[in-house]
Amino acid sequence: MANQLDLEEQEQLDQLKHFWNQYGNAITWLLIAVLGSVAAWNGYQYWQRNQAAQAAALYDEIERVVRSGDLEKSERAFSEMKDRFASTVYTQHAGLLLAKAAWEAGKVDVSRSTLTWLAEKSADKGLASIAKLRLSSILIETKALDEALKVLDSGITDEFLALVADRRGDIYVLQDKKQEAKAQYLKAYKAFDERTEYRRLVEVKLGALGVTVEAGGPAAGEATAEGTK
Repeated sequence: MANQLDLEEQEQLDQLKHFWNQYGNAITWLLIAVLGSVAAWNGYQYWQRNQAAQAAALYDEIERVVRSGDLEKSERAFSEMKDRFASTVYTQHAGLLLAKAAWEAGKVDVSRSTLTWLAEKSADKGLASIAKLRLSSILIETKALDEALKVLDSGITDEFLALVADRRGDIYVLQDKKQEAKAQYLKAYKAFDERTEYRRLVEVKLGALGVTVEAGGPAAGEATAEGTK
């Protein structure tokens, strides 16, 4: 009986050796590939966490410096963030912060260039859309109206539809295109929630163009607008 078991074990060992001789190299390389992928993924996750932590620290620094009013130091810190952590959300938020501070300080070129970079480079479509909207406002203020229209047509997400229409209306008013302005303001009025304070401002703009938005809602406003043509 013992000899029979020994023979069976020997057969099993022979089969295992044959199997390993035939497939051993393939299995080894497969294991190396799998373990290598896991190690690479873990390394990438660590790198991302490390990048985010460093970017967060720089963002805190920019926020502190902006509050202190030292815009030049803020610009230098943001430039470093762009060079080292361009893809992080912290860098994009820092850009919005710097652009606002630069505009308030009268440094229009800095604000414009920062928002342009964000609009073109931000991986977050929402943040890129915010940058485009703010950039369009600067372009409107500086009378670069055709350029502002191009920015508004450059793929802003649907959640900002009302604001885009309102900006277009402002541009058309400045271009003395009243009918186009009315159409855009009515579009914005429809898109804004009834509880939004900004909707009332759009209503005032429509009133300045001779359009009365009646209690019946936007449709009544459209009818009134048609009557003013």
